[in-house]
Amino acid sequence: MTRILIIGAVIVGAMASQQAAQADEKPWCMNVEGSERCYFDSIEQCARAASAGSRGLCHQNPWYQGARQETPRRQRH
Repeated sequence: MTRILIIGAVIVGAMASQQAAQADEKPWCMNVEGSERCYFDSIEQCARAASAGSRGLCHQNPWYQGARQETPRRQRH
């Protein structure tokens, strides 16, 4: 019984971390019936999708980290 609970907890944790990882893809999200869809680059793009029949609510993605850039390395002389 304990083994089943541990396996269940691991699965739920993995699913939650995957959802958080997917949620930081774009800066704008649409919530449709409790499902987050974070693949909009602008509020206008999200609003167009919402008005096209999705009936979702647009909001800024709280997990969005922006474009990841490599930090330049200093050259040694």
